[in-house]
Amino acid sequence: MYHPYFRGKQFELLAIRETAPTMAAAGFVALIEPVRESLNGLSRALDAVRDAGARAVVIVNPRHGDHRRGGDGIATLLDREYRGVDTIAAGILLRSDTAPSAVPQLVAPYSDQDLFVIHSGFTDASTAAAELNGHSAVTNVFVEGQANMLYRRHFSGGERILLRDGFERKRNSDYGEVDNFSDLHATFQDLGMNGYGDFLTVGDYYSEGGGPAYAVAIHLTFINPARDDAMFIYHFVSDSNDTPTDPAGKFAQALAKLIARLDRGDSHLLETSAIEEFRQLYTQGHFPGLGYVKKLSIKHHIETLADYHLTRR
Repeated sequence: MYHPYFRGKQFELLAIRETAPTMAAAGFVALIEPVRESLNGLSRALDAVRDAGARAVVIVNPRHGDHRRGGDGIATLLDREYRGVDTIAAGILLRSDTAPSAVPQLVAPYSDQDLFVIHSGFTDASTAAAELNGHSAVTNVFVEGQANMLYRRHFSGGERILLRDGFERKRNSDYGEVDNFSDLHATFQDLGMNGYGDFLTVGDYYSEGGGPAYAVAIHLTFINPARDDAMFIYHFVSDSNDTPTDPAGKFAQALAKLIARLDRGDSHLLETSAIEEFRQLYTQGHFPGLGYVKKLSIKHHIETLADYHLTRR
């Protein structure tokens, strides 16, 4: 069903560990692109997924980060620690710079295993289909905008997942209060898909490290039943945005806006464990760091979608 796409920064791996039971209960499948050279954090996240009975897919040829020139260490980790664990699978990226001749080499090691293929800019559909349509346990994940309808119709066998980036990236200070996010959670079956995914509240954007924050924003999704269950996203943004000083003060400003919106009683924000933590941070006057804030935003998003699907079974 839902396939959230994580890149393996510390706060994202922590979000996986903390939401593993939620994802297990809802039948979600975490897609993970490791971006850090050390795989210790990834191992801890996968252990939490396994122990919770959740499912995860680890991409063995990442586009970004420390393993972008070769994912042998990732493949070795999966083979050594998780071979035979049926809830942990390998994934491969087919990108715009993937040579058609490389497809058989990427697929071959997983001929007897579940395999997820993320179609992200690769254009030779017939070559990929010739390799994949005979695979008995392949799931095709299509990144919207990078795998069009003509491309997708080559892959009729197995599970089909559509991955959409619902997060519009701007400077934090340029966000309004609310934006559209996605309707895929309600419409993926209408599009002939078995499931859907997104890039969480981070978006399909990667950078090695962030610069100083002139503005702090808290991004939180919600589903509005009065709008056909469409999903929207709030942006609670600080006011003092002229200099990169005092991130704690900026966070306090953004958090105060969040709490005020919650206290109005009509925000449609689900009272998740992440919202409970935001309330505690407000009461304590504590700034936990921007990575922690992003982790809470991701947790809230996953818990919101889990509630949506679990209450409609």
